Amino acid sequence: MKKTIKAAVAASVTGVLALTGCSTSGGSDSGETINVNAFSVMEAANVPVLEDFEGTDDGADVTFKTSYGASGDQSRGVVDGAPADVVHYSLETDVTRLVGEGLVAEDWKDNATNGIATSSVVVFVVRKGNPEGIETWDDIVESGVEIITPNPGSSGSARWNILAAWAHVTGNGGTEAEAREFVAKLLNNTIALPGSGREATTAFTDGSGDVLLSYENEAILARQNDADVDYIVPPDTLLIENPAAVTTDAGDAAKAFLEFMTSPEAQADYAQSGFRPVVDGVEIEDVDGANDPADPFPTVEQLWTIDDTFNGWAEAADKYFGDGEEGNPLGIITELQQTTGQVGEE
Repeated sequence: MKKTIKAAVAASVTGVLALTGCSTSGGSDSGETINVNAFSVMEAANVPVLEDFEGTDDGADVTFKTSYGASGDQSRGVVDGAPADVVHYSLETDVTRLVGEGLVAEDWKDNATNGIATSSVVVFVVRKGNPEGIETWDDIVESGVEIITPNPGSSGSARWNILAAWAHVTGNGGTEAEAREFVAKLLNNTIALPGSGREATTAFTDGSGDVLLSYENEAILARQNDADVDYIVPPDTLLIENPAAVTTDAGDAAKAFLEFMTSPEAQADYAQSGFRPVVDGVEIEDVDGANDPADPFPTVEQLWTIDDTFNGWAEAADKYFGDGEEGNPLGIITELQQTTGQVGEE
């Protein structure tokens, strides 16, 4: 059946393509080449979107070259000279880094979706049948629960995960001190901090840990790839919003592709990979791998947002994840990682 849904704010993956490097998709050598530089989770999800764009007039003679990896690493790579016409990252700060370098225009958010191309929510991925009975944030900090989450030092998804845990405390009336204590418990239960969201999913589906903190779409993709897991959308969680932009040297086809990414057709493609649409009126077929394929994106009881709960990434990035370099203070989460010894993999 088809279900028409509203944008998300209202509401192993081993065996997929390689984590990094370039690949090409269709097109004619006589047309424009679009270099897509994105965070690792987008790799499989982008395949049908690229193909559908190639079927449009704007994409008829286009060749795609793609590069995927941890969001922060991808963004820093573009600063260092990696080719990019369209960038699609986990965090706004990975785009604003490029704005600061003059590689993306300052007005990149001036469009109907405020620069957001895909969205999801933070969920708990658990073993089949949920043997540990994990339903809420409080359950995952119980003694003996083994957590896997990516490293906030390199992975955008990790930052969403940790801030969702923080919001669980402060959003429900807790103090910052109580939030620190809660996140410290979470980190002390963490047995692995892989470098990217995709690597974290692979570690979990390979058998490590009791619970994986992840994107809803990543959980759905894991089940689509026959991973023997379940996932839980907790009663309160954080809306994940993934930005995309064109670089200042991008051609007309790249600009057309960026616009296509938020079209109903592309958003329906992304929904099939588990992403919540960022525009209204998207018609979606049943989503394989979702808890309820006919109603794949249930309304969250309490959905925190980065803007309303943390005053946006411009403030949250330094406050929580500052690296302490050049005389700047350590961010709260960075400090907690160091005091707990959970510095993770780069």
